[in-house]
Amino acid sequence: MDFEVWAPRAGAVALHVEDGDGAVTALERDPVRPGWWRAEAPAADGTRYGFALDGGPVRPDPRAPRLPDGPGGTGAVVDHELFDWRHPWYGRPLPGAVLYELHIGTFTPEGTFGAAARRLGHLADLGITHVELMPVCPFPGTHGWGYDGVAPWAVHEPYGGPDGLKRFVDAAHGHGLGVVLDVVHNHLGPSGNHLPEFGPYFTERHHTPWGAAVNLDAPGSDEVRAYLTGSALAWLRDYRADGLRLDAVHALRDDRARHFLAELSAAVDALAARTGRPLFLIAESDVNDPRTTTPRAAGGHGVHAQWNDDLHHALHTALTGEHQGYYADFAEDPLHALAKTLTGGFFHDGGWSSFRERSHGAPLDPRTTPAHRLLAYAQTHDQIGNRALGDRLAAGLSPGLLACAAALVLTSPYTPMLFMGEEWGARTPWQYFTDHPDPELAEAVRRGRRREFASHGWAEEDIPDPQDPATRGRSCLDWSEPERDPHTRLLAWHRELIALRRALPEPAAGPGLGGTRVSHDRAGRWLCVARGALRTVVNLSAGREARVPAEAPHARVLAAWGDCGAPGADGVVRLPPESAAVLAVP
Repeated sequence: MDFEVWAPRAGAVALHVEDGDGAVTALERDPVRPGWWRAEAPAADGTRYGFALDGGPVRPDPRAPRLPDGPGGTGAVVDHELFDWRHPWYGRPLPGAVLYELHIGTFTPEGTFGAAARRLGHLADLGITHVELMPVCPFPGTHGWGYDGVAPWAVHEPYGGPDGLKRFVDAAHGHGLGVVLDVVHNHLGPSGNHLPEFGPYFTERHHTPWGAAVNLDAPGSDEVRAYLTGSALAWLRDYRADGLRLDAVHALRDDRARHFLAELSAAVDALAARTGRPLFLIAESDVNDPRTTTPRAAGGHGVHAQWNDDLHHALHTALTGEHQGYYADFAEDPLHALAKTLTGGFFHDGGWSSFRERSHGAPLDPRTTPAHRLLAYAQTHDQIGNRALGDRLAAGLSPGLLACAAALVLTSPYTPMLFMGEEWGARTPWQYFTDHPDPELAEAVRRGRRREFASHGWAEEDIPDPQDPATRGRSCLDWSEPERDPHTRLLAWHRELIALRRALPEPAAGPGLGGTRVSHDRAGRWLCVARGALRTVVNLSAGREARVPAEAPHARVLAAWGDCGAPGADGVVRLPPESAAVLAVP
């Protein structure tokens, strides 16, 4: 078997194969590729191995596809050809999709790929098209969010390792579900990261919230870019994932003429052409830059879609009345902010942001921006888990307001996404939890979390301890909830809305950003979204009936939460407090 590694600063590299004999083989410099070393040695699936640089300790291969003992341990060979894929799969494209964000470690109490796979029938019955898995690369300990992973080519062993992920993907495909993997290219975790020993994977030219930036534009960056692109393609090729969610792309600091995102999207498009499967990238971005999703031919980065936090913030503020932090920008007139995001995508499109104390963002072109390139959601792992108590919307809102949120998201012009348990109004929190074996790092994380929220007025003793196993336990879904009201009713409502979205062309694949009109009343707290022949009307008022001029005389009620009658000749819809309806205009 060929072994190779990029170690441009090393004077000697040795391969250690743990095959009983403890064989050590000196690698030779690659005569064609500067900085690369290679050797041949007997190995098979499961063989453990590592590299020693200049007589130092044995380290895992940066491209190891498996770390049986977790970060810091030796790697293991994975022969991807040995896996028996049972379900033929030709892919599911992003347009028309309904995504479901899922964390393997808390989707079930067991916290494994196998246990999660046994719940996939629930998602298929709900009408979901793609499961979006939070990061599955190895991280310290057993339980965590996964954003402190250190091996972008490997799979977290406690979840089930590489074969466990493949069985999950195969099972999802058997249910007709695509799989999107959340990958982190902007930083690595603080524990078990040995990449700097091998080469200039990081640079002091730029700094991010996690320290030195990943090296995308300094000397040696060609290989670092190839390392990340190769990892991304491996998930799509070897694990048959359908797409990738790219974490915090605004932290990918890159001053080169061709941005890393454009290079990555070109490689993904080329793989899609070779495999005949639709493959896509979804970015998380904090900069509201239209170039992120603009096609490369038009001067953009060519990413296929991006999360739209502006819509979330506007919706959250309208539902809860919260105005702290970044919600302050949306709190002056939440319904206006919501209307703007439903029609133009970004709320921050070049105007002033009081939170940032500067102008922010740029407008999307409504003529050339397909609506499916923006993701719409009322809740995500970030927007729940980064709260002090990890409380979901259901902890403070009535079932009626949760139904209104679902109606706006699931009939929006954008690609909708739910966070696990949202479909039944789960009341289990989703809190920040870690499992760092290093006691000093564990204490630093604990103190940092409590200090952060103490500065916002929280008592330190009220902040959940990330290292306490009970914090993760509280965050696991309670699968008995859907069996009782109001959860049963909310689950049925979500099923109804998703089925409606799939049955009618307007909500699923209607006109782009220029094809939606929104009317609203700040005092009455009602809002009407018009898309073609569809009207989605919501009344967010807690104690007042709304008379909504929906311009829909004799419209047919397709779905309703609350006692909503069909409008008469005047086109006015009468909505009880905290209710919603979707109508079709003749």
